[in-house]
Amino acid sequence: MSNKKNKTRFDGIVYSTNPDFVFNSPDSELPEENPSPDKQNLRVKVERKGRGGKTVTLVTGFIGPNDDLEALAKTLKTKCGVGGSAKEGEIVLQGDFKQKVAETLKTIGYTKTKTV
Repeated sequence: MSNKKNKTRFDGIVYSTNPDFVFNSPDSELPEENPSPDKQNLRVKVERKGRGGKTVTLVTGFIGPNDDLEALAKTLKTKCGVGGSAKEGEIVLQGDFKQKVAETLKTIGYTKTKTV
């Protein structure tokens, strides 16, 4: 029987030969909730597969709340004059706007933006 009150679960770690080993639970190291734009690694790429032959521009790697993602998507859609969507850390823009999106992201403050 498992004890549900046992808070010290080691999820797969059976034994360690390292005398300095300290188990870090996933709860102890929470990632930064909303990193600043200059700390985010965004990737911009163009994709055609699985989209019925239509070309889309993808912006991936966004970390933060969904409201910020949708605000960034709205800004990019307005700058490019196209439609699109934003969900699960990914922005999808209709059409091939890789260079324009990368330049816009850099002017907004996302300095670690890479085109793939």
